[in-house]
Amino acid sequence: MNIIIVGCGKVGCTLVEALSSENHDIVVIDSRPEKVSALTDTVDVMGIVGNGVSHTTLKQAGIETADLLIAVTGSDEENLLCCVIAKKSGHCQTIARIRNPIYNEEKDFLQKEFGLSMIINPELTAANEIAKVFQFPSAIRVDTFAKGRVELLHFKIGSNSPLCGLKLSKFHATLHCNDILVCTIARNSEEVIIPNGDFEFAANDIVSIVAKRRDAIDFFRKIGLEKNRVSNTIIAGGGKISYYLAKSLLMSGIKTTIIEINQQRCEFLSEQLPKATILCGDATDKELLSEECIEKAAGFAALTDLDEENILLSLYANGISSAKTVTKVNRINFTSVINKLDLGSIIYPRVITAEYIIKYVRSMNNSLNSNVEALYKLEDGKAEVLEFLLKENSAVCNIPLQNLKIRKNTLICCIYRNHQVIVPSGQDCMMPGDSVMIATSGYNISDIKEILED
Repeated sequence: MNIIIVGCGKVGCTLVEALSSENHDIVVIDSRPEKVSALTDTVDVMGIVGNGVSHTTLKQAGIETADLLIAVTGSDEENLLCCVIAKKSGHCQTIARIRNPIYNEEKDFLQKEFGLSMIINPELTAANEIAKVFQFPSAIRVDTFAKGRVELLHFKIGSNSPLCGLKLSKFHATLHCNDILVCTIARNSEEVIIPNGDFEFAANDIVSIVAKRRDAIDFFRKIGLEKNRVSNTIIAGGGKISYYLAKSLLMSGIKTTIIEINQQRCEFLSEQLPKATILCGDATDKELLSEECIEKAAGFAALTDLDEENILLSLYANGISSAKTVTKVNRINFTSVINKLDLGSIIYPRVITAEYIIKYVRSMNNSLNSNVEALYKLEDGKAEVLEFLLKENSAVCNIPLQNLKIRKNTLICCIYRNHQVIVPSGQDCMMPGDSVMIATSGYNISDIKEILED
């Protein structure tokens, strides 16, 4: 597809790298020459220095024949105006990044009136991911499918776990958990494995399982990872993610404290979040953290603007408390190092944003067989877990799974049908109308039929 991306900031760069790897023709626009040069020197894309709101600039970028425009500048207003001009100039789909909480309250109206295909709010999206982890702290990451009815839960195996040394072929018989399916294993931050029966679990593996919430709770209890929903949380930093997160936690009845160094921002948070405790101070001040009883905190989120601060804060929190920790990291250049640290759950806001947009881009292929409903990348994109909604004429329907010639490194994780979760066996069939979860490693798919060998 022909895609124009306006804005070469952190989110824009992540999108360019992700979408260019999927063989799309991409043009980037930014008013800063150094940002455009940095991308065009490292990625095979065309760059234009200019204002994305300018009709002339958009024409130069090929707006008249573009399939999709994504506006991710630092200004919500510019993003909206850019999308409007793009719609008037061509026939492309448009996606706008909107971050202001005021606009977020009106996103349905804005999307309809401006003719937007999607509104993406990276901070809200990241906050929702963190909230899911605090609701289910046994996991380090929680991804949802089938409109929240099925969950992909990621957890780390400890050195004393009963899973250590256990073969997958003996997993269900040993733990008596027939409703749990192991999807992927991330090992040493370097490889993602789609396991077979001979696979043997090891300490420090990050395991992804598919389960309903009730079954997952029982499973985590059996392996000694059971933790109740956090009752109170300390948030370091009072930015947009913290605002959205606190709002969500308070609605769930979780006591929330935010530590923010900027006085003006504290006043804003106090007005908008009257039920939260807002402290004006430095979140790296050990005395302040001690006064707020960090040692007894059930949850701790390091969400300042500095990655280094967030990493140190989470390491400190893990050292003196048993809190469920979440660490926000913006830069993704050193993930292999960061993932080896004891940081609890690590959140990369721009990666989460890219996942949502890539899902939409793949759905734009207008498949006759299936729609991509959800997409999550694992370990820097080494593997993916996708949800497809099957249509009437899908090539994989009505055939027992054992008779399908499924590609290597592909696993059918779950079938959701008529409000029931099916952990598939070889005798099960996929049917029209099913939501199907697929795990893949080593290749990308946009259509359910692509899981079959040629």
